Amino acid sequence: PTYEHSLWEECQCGGWRAATVTVTGRQKGTSLLTRKKPQSHSFVVYYMFFLLCICFQYKDGSRFTYRKNMKKTTVLALHNRPSSTLQGMAFTLEERLQLGIHGLLPPCFLSQDVQVLRVMKSYETRTNPLDKYILLMTLQDRNEKLFYRLLTSDIEEFMPIVYTPTVGLACQQYGLAFRRPRGLFITIHDRGHIATMLNSWPEEDIKAIVVTDGERILGLGDLGSYGMGIPVGKLALYTACGGVRPQQCLPVLLDVGTDNQALLNDPLYIGLKHKRIRGKEYDELIDEFMQAVTDKYGMNCLIQFEDFANSNAFRILNKYRNRYCTFNDDIQGTASVAVAGILAALKITKNKLSDHTFVFQGAGEAALGIAHLLIMAMAKEGLSKEEAVKKIWMVDSKGLIGRSHLNHEKEEFAHEHAQIKTLEEVVSTIKPTAIIGVAAIGGAFTEKIIKDMASFNERPIIFALSNPTSKAECTAEQCYKLTEGRGIFASGSPFDKVTLADGRTFYPGQGNNAYVFPGVALGVIACGVRHISDDVFLTTAEAIANMVTEEHLAEGRLYPPLNSIREVSFKIAVKIVNYAYRNNTASVYPEPKDKEAFVLSQTYSSDYDSFTLDTYEWPEEAMKVQDV
Repeated sequence: PTYEHSLWEECQCGGWRAATVTVTGRQKGTSLLTRKKPQSHSFVVYYMFFLLCICFQYKDGSRFTYRKNMKKTTVLALHNRPSSTLQGMAFTLEERLQLGIHGLLPPCFLSQDVQVLRVMKSYETRTNPLDKYILLMTLQDRNEKLFYRLLTSDIEEFMPIVYTPTVGLACQQYGLAFRRPRGLFITIHDRGHIATMLNSWPEEDIKAIVVTDGERILGLGDLGSYGMGIPVGKLALYTACGGVRPQQCLPVLLDVGTDNQALLNDPLYIGLKHKRIRGKEYDELIDEFMQAVTDKYGMNCLIQFEDFANSNAFRILNKYRNRYCTFNDDIQGTASVAVAGILAALKITKNKLSDHTFVFQGAGEAALGIAHLLIMAMAKEGLSKEEAVKKIWMVDSKGLIGRSHLNHEKEEFAHEHAQIKTLEEVVSTIKPTAIIGVAAIGGAFTEKIIKDMASFNERPIIFALSNPTSKAECTAEQCYKLTEGRGIFASGSPFDKVTLADGRTFYPGQGNNAYVFPGVALGVIACGVRHISDDVFLTTAEAIANMVTEEHLAEGRLYPPLNSIREVSFKIAVKIVNYAYRNNTASVYPEPKDKEAFVLSQTYSSDYDSFTLDTYEWPEEAMKVQDV
């Protein structure tokens, strides 16, 4: 037979050597194992190795090499080891000797804390956010545990780098920033073979997948294959903020082409260079992907849809939400964090949710998701759905929604009203108590709108939730200064603190979805929720709002400080686990008595593992050599 491609892999695992031969792209299933110190009866096995090494050749003609020297094998394995096991100069002398790497590292032994300090020194020399992003991603590739230790040491500093707003810039420059692949790229041309592609991923116990098709990346539009930066960044926050184990996470990019002509003309673009495939072929790709994932990883595998275009987001969510363990963060995650901020704002306005009138700048997936969750929250106050809908107004690119011939999602919020084309006119006519921007139109909340809101309300609620920062509807400074400090502000991207002329200082609340999805993911994974209902996201919103103290509100914060987000996510996960068992939606049994201890046992630790061999002595009598 003709061997088109052959691969010889040699590794060390628990004192065994393993060799696997792959021929013409398929693993033949032949695996030979020998102990480190072979006895005489292993001669046949070694002879078989020798024959294989002679007979099989790489495609380029180079021969397979069998390394009898275990130290060389260990060093080879170490240098090809995944970043989750590398520790750099934190390896002890004993570990270096046993691994055969003594001398390959400087004669210095560092604690993880000192390693964090070293990285921070390097980080602080970078002034460009993209340079900082590349530094952190390189660290993730080199030493995963140190990467997460660094993130959790100051999440408020690093979240804007690994996620919004810098991740948007990183996606735009992905062709230049690309260092090594992270995640699985599945294309429209791979239909019929997705199950095989999933087998290429080295980890078997996948519990969470974030998937995008790159069509609506943040507020930046169609970035095609460059959108992979979003699932990678999102899953980094799964671990840093929620404690989900990184080896259980899989970023996926579904590449069906791009309608971004600039990318199609760019020789550095790393994706498929044709227009987006839509319709039946697209739907078949999604169907096959969902089925392949659950076939391999089980029905409990969480699949988070991220940055799909409006035309697909609701359709896909409604199609799969009751068949798989899935949610759409742009719809449900954004809704949860926005409603959490509004519930916290009620502690300032001292009234009920049903007393408010909301105007949305935007009528896409984020706006509709928030509106639906607001309706659920108002229903808990006793309002009917019809009464709640009357309190929600939406403005899209053509003006106030009140027309016929709308899509099904928008039609629900269409009111009988004279045609109004601009947001300024809508605000002055409707006189809302809250305005929420989710259309990624930078500066949409004009000076007139903000001043009008301040004239209508003692404490106007102004949420500029669009990402990245350049797409924010207004800045925190504009809100606080134009309302004379009376505005209740939240944004999607971070803003610096604002000090007014009278000396008052406000710390703007960032309505970041990272308050939601890590805790939801941890809770869902821990107890094996099969289907994620909107009740989970309302429960999450209430939990976040309950963690906002009077001290936070006095500072202008509508959310707990970002540096406490790990604690926030843990509490959310515990609430979800309690909810799941109470409502019989969990699949992990028996039900744990101590839910907090149960969730804690599922979380990731950034502490280094020990590579020192487990050695011990037997009683001397038991080790006595018996002779004939």
